[in-house]
Amino acid sequence: MDTLLLSRRHFVGSVRAVGLFAAMGGLISACSAAAPKRVPIMVHKDPNCGCCTAWADRMESTGDFTVTLINSEDMAAVKARLRVPLELASCHTTEAAGYVIEGHVPAADISRLLREKPSDIIGLAVPGMPAGSPGMETPDGRRDAYEVIAFTTGGRQSVFARHG
Repeated sequence: MDTLLLSRRHFVGSVRAVGLFAAMGGLISACSAAAPKRVPIMVHKDPNCGCCTAWADRMESTGDFTVTLINSEDMAAVKARLRVPLELASCHTTEAAGYVIEGHVPAADISRLLREKPSDIIGLAVPGMPAGSPGMETPDGRRDAYEVIAFTTGGRQSVFARHG
């Protein structure tokens, strides 16, 4: 009788352990599925530019992007290769999932572009270096109003987002 009781206890304990491990496995899978995958982005920048590095740090800190910095001595060649219109040029040029991101574009706008996946857009740009844009924060907190411009394969430009 004791052997039978011990066997039952062992059996019930084993079933509970298997159930616990199965539940833990399901929880781990659910957590893995819920955690979005970071998008790798390549930031081409002048080796002496600090605001480019600051922008890259902002993108990395969102948890949405994994940033690779590439120091380029000839940024004009990078912009020409990636078809950035001259009037939209800024200090750094980024490649993200087949799109071009020029300058201090906010992470939320990049995420929106990658979510919507418009087929006619080459990329997004914030021309110049507006104060208060990501990587261009000022000690006094000043923020310029600025627009994020979408540029297309046909040469068209349109406002993608407004800030400030």
